[in-house]
Amino acid sequence: MPNPPLTVAFDTGPLHGAKTGIGFAVEQLRAALVARGDVVVHDYVLSFRARLHPDTVRLPIPASLAHRAWARAPRPMVDRWLPLVDVVHGTNYVAPPSHLPTVVSVYDCWFLHHPGDATPTVRRAGDVLRAAISRGAIVHTSSHATEQLMRSLFPGAAVRTVHLGPLPLPPPSPSPPIPSLVGRPFVLSIGTLERRKNLPRLVAAFGRVAAAHPDVVLVLGGGAGDDSDAVRHAIDALGPALAGRVMRTGRVDDGVRSWLLRHAAVLAYPSLDEGFGFPLLDAMQAGTPVVASTAGSIPEVAGDAALLCDPLDVDGLAEALAIALGDTAVRERLIAAGHERWTQFDWQHCAEGIVDLYGLAVRGATDQLR
Repeated sequence: MPNPPLTVAFDTGPLHGAKTGIGFAVEQLRAALVARGDVVVHDYVLSFRARLHPDTVRLPIPASLAHRAWARAPRPMVDRWLPLVDVVHGTNYVAPPSHLPTVVSVYDCWFLHHPGDATPTVRRAGDVLRAAISRGAIVHTSSHATEQLMRSLFPGAAVRTVHLGPLPLPPPSPSPPIPSLVGRPFVLSIGTLERRKNLPRLVAAFGRVAAAHPDVVLVLGGGAGDDSDAVRHAIDALGPALAGRVMRTGRVDDGVRSWLLRHAAVLAYPSLDEGFGFPLLDAMQAGTPVVASTAGSIPEVAGDAALLCDPLDVDGLAEALAIALGDTAVRERLIAAGHERWTQFDWQHCAEGIVDLYGLAVRGATDQLR
């Protein structure tokens, strides 16, 4: 007889509210797990505000109170509220205390290395993560770069990398969402204006190539974040003429994002750290050349399909932008390599790797991951 399917309590909290990259990752992973015949997914949420599907379990504890409690001690245990399952998967850094085997997903370690840049809420999530690891939770990382950092931060932790897949690139907006960009070349950055995205250096690098490319605009496609003031100061430092060639769109929806990616001359992704980097694969799907940094998971995901430079080297970033904008042969090579690269990542393969982790957790075979 075939083995019965594994049952998993799966945190769908990231699917509620404005979706970030983690939300998109959780959505795609859940869909890939549900499509398998050997896993049954039971959704749970730690939120009093989210509007839930009737089959989703709402843990009856306010998230802020739960995080404060779980950071100090493994109570309240959540088993009484969950259905009978084999394993719990905390999909967004936080895994609740439970007698059940547990997997927790970690995407990047920026806030663990830079707690001063994190909000109190995020720092508390880090404390809950530490507590879960101390109880023996298996850590799923989305890149080997993050796995190495987790092993250095938590010696002896059970950690394994399972790469994510690409996000579907939706159809672009039917009409140009930003008419002033029609027919005009632009360098695109996609992401919240937060320190980790390194956008003031991108603005400075744009200033160094702008004179040689007088028609090019820099488009910062993302909502306000903890680096918004620094970005504004960097733009002002360009002077009035060049500052007028930097456009801040604010948060963009899927259709606008797709249009921008498909029409950009270059995607610039100079982050100081990344746990995976969906915009890299987005740009490759769209046929847009990529300039990115050597930080975090970026080289691992980009492979040879991007021009890479030190994230602190403004001159190097400017040089890479100039090449990607002006060298036709390099552009064509990057586009061809990108098309090959993004197809190497797959959600079915990701789900297979996650199910393997569930099995190790259930069997108590975590020594294989240390």
